Amino acid sequence: MHRRFRVALADRPLLFEPVPPSARATPERSLALLGELARLVERVERVDAIDVPELVDENHDGRPYYRSGDIRGFAHGISERTGCDAIVNKVVAHLASGEALAEWARESVGRGVSHLVLVGGSSRYIPYSGPSVAEADRICRPILDASGGLLGNIAIPQRTGEAHRMLAKTRAGAGFFTTQILFDSEAVLRLLREYDQLCAQAGLTPSSVLLSVAPIADEGDAEFVRWLGADVPESAERAILNGDEKGATTRSIEHALQLWGRVHRAVREAGLSVPVGVNVEQISQRHLASAGEMLTAFARAIDEPS
Repeated sequence: MHRRFRVALADRPLLFEPVPPSARATPERSLALLGELARLVERVERVDAIDVPELVDENHDGRPYYRSGDIRGFAHGISERTGCDAIVNKVVAHLASGEALAEWARESVGRGVSHLVLVGGSSRYIPYSGPSVAEADRICRPILDASGGLLGNIAIPQRTGEAHRMLAKTRAGAGFFTTQILFDSEAVLRLLREYDQLCAQAGLTPSSVLLSVAPIADEGDAEFVRWLGADVPESAERAILNGDEKGATTRSIEHALQLWGRVHRAVREAGLSVPVGVNVEQISQRHLASAGEMLTAFARAIDEPS
């Protein structure tokens, strides 16, 4: 029996972030993919929520090209099949206005999706039509509160001033954060310490932070996650790939488990108030099996003492 996401957030939540069907996928292909993911989630009962991303690229003017199809219908379908709460990511920068976002949020709740992760645009130099993330949080929070839903944002540990951004978003209504994909613990530990201190000074309860991890199997994967914004230190890439792609997935899972252990142990030893958990990402359709392996490994390990 899967825990409710709201309950799980306080105690080492485990999320799975699958790749949704593409905008060009046939209804039959989308249904088949939903079935594959549902069977995977049903086998791993420790999963607390399914986090479905919106896949969108931008041109040089910031105009969106949507690569994913109906992610709300897909997320609701997985939730219906598995009994596991669903979360949908939305890039708010491309919407026409704040009112358009409010309408989208109300429609999402009406379609059975009441947990959202709101995401900004990819460039700070583009004047997007949609609201900022903090503004979007303030718009959506009362809509989600009325339905018992939760609001999340993305945290980028390497970005200067990120803890202050997280504090502002917490004030605006963010109840949790998922990070960019991590391959090193130093930046996220600095972020957690600073965020915890800022929340204490402001008299706020810190929101949960979920560490995003993903399996990689070759140099192409390493380049792809760098393109997504992840910081992949050379030492981590060498440790995972090691000139032997056959064993890379296993080493990638071990590396992620060690990273989680270091962070969880450091948070406990420092007495930080920030609840931490894990978000296992599938970076492409061909990585479903390896992402499932990583998810299963975390389901076994996440409740063990670090």
